[in-house]
Amino acid sequence: MTHYFETPTNPGRAERSVEMTLWGHDVTLTSARGVFSADGLDLGTAVLLRTLPPPTTTSRLLDLGCGIGPITLALALACPRAEVTAVDVNDLALDLTQRNATAAGVGDRVRASRPDDVDPDLRFDEIWSNPPIRIGKGALHQLLRTWLPRLTPGGIARLVVARNLGADSLASWLVSEGWQVVREGSAKGFRVLSVSA
Repeated sequence: MTHYFETPTNPGRAERSVEMTLWGHDVTLTSARGVFSADGLDLGTAVLLRTLPPPTTTSRLLDLGCGIGPITLALALACPRAEVTAVDVNDLALDLTQRNATAAGVGDRVRASRPDDVDPDLRFDEIWSNPPIRIGKGALHQLLRTWLPRLTPGGIARLVVARNLGADSLASWLVSEGWQVVREGSAKGFRVLSVSA
């Protein structure tokens, strides 16, 4: 599998704590430079979590592009019987996500992994993602073509995408690929999309 963007090197990055509220859970995460949204909960993810409620009947969840793990922790804390796979190509992000999950008491149900290390037979009831739009259209399409087919029958993906970075054109492309797309809401320049077969 091709990696979707370069893994930055992170020599001697100073760590710091960032606080956020995830579906009513107040958490403190460890962060560091060199990962997405290192200074706290990014606006797109905040819109995603404000727009949609937590899953209710799922057992296997995927956070695609986990960063330091806010979506991973939100899912694991809100869904106490679910197992959450967190995927990223940044090794520092994976380390921080796993450590943050352990600190929040959900580390036994979280597995932070590089894409190639996820069991290819594993299927997910829901995929949640603030996808890396800036990697370019071709790489983004490859990313989604790789992971969306790994939804279980009846599974759904929840995506948040900035309007000015092509949310509407991405929705149109997904429809052209045979997916059903529902716009769940728009706020602060972001669209929240639900994608299903």
